[in-house]
Amino acid sequence: MNSIVTKCPKVSLSNGLQIPILGLGTSHDGGYSHDAMLYALRECGVRHIDTAKRYGCEEQLSIAVQESGVPRQDLWLTTKLWPGEYGYTAAKKACRDSCSRLGVEYLDLYLMHWPDAMVPGRSNREVRVETWRALEELYNEGVCRAIGVSNFLVSHLKELKEDCSVVPHVNQVEYHPFQQPEELVEYCRQEGIVFEGYCPLAKGQALSHPTILQLAHKYARTPSQICIRWSVQNGVVTIPKSTQNERILENCQVFGFQLEGKDMEALGLWVLPLS
Repeated sequence: MNSIVTKCPKVSLSNGLQIPILGLGTSHDGGYSHDAMLYALRECGVRHIDTAKRYGCEEQLSIAVQESGVPRQDLWLTTKLWPGEYGYTAAKKACRDSCSRLGVEYLDLYLMHWPDAMVPGRSNREVRVETWRALEELYNEGVCRAIGVSNFLVSHLKELKEDCSVVPHVNQVEYHPFQQPEELVEYCRQEGIVFEGYCPLAKGQALSHPTILQLAHKYARTPSQICIRWSVQNGVVTIPKSTQNERILENCQVFGFQLEGKDMEALGLWVLPLS
């Protein structure tokens, strides 16, 4: 099968690395399945996996990667630093601990999970700067091939640019037809920051929207494929989550068709109201 391997485009980061435009997300509270991960890696050819310390599944993911037989160099592994471990020393330790749990010597992408630092008596900006300095050093040491942020707004990115030397390679933010932060997307593109979107199906809410249902009928595709295709076609690195084999396969099959311009506009000219 391996359709996604041969057809999945890649997006260039500012440092020349290329990230697959489609990946598989994980989450906490039942958001990880060993069998589904093996299926994704072996049968669907998924090569981009997104996880986080917060999700509690790094060790399980390492087992699935080993069992899959996929060579490490063929995988793109992203994990994230939780705010409870922000700060220079804590961040460096947390990154190496994540590597250990994942059973790897390096991460392809390491993200600060949220802009809020949750450190009493210190400003968020101060803690973000100190934490980012640790990520810059991890990047320069080769422990992280790329570094980035998640859920950062334009104001947070501007502060980081003023305070630090390495511009984030990626900003991962919720992105779907009901949530289109165009100002943020445009700022990231201006600054050479790759925009990555999570929750492309709006936690399932998009699947019953009349416009999306109409497009699914028109293209003889599923509503989830319409949403993911729309995101990918906008140039957004997209990481749908699922723990069901049939859903993972369905979500991967988005490169054999293209939405027409007028249909892209129908989903993108305005933020669709929730049905």
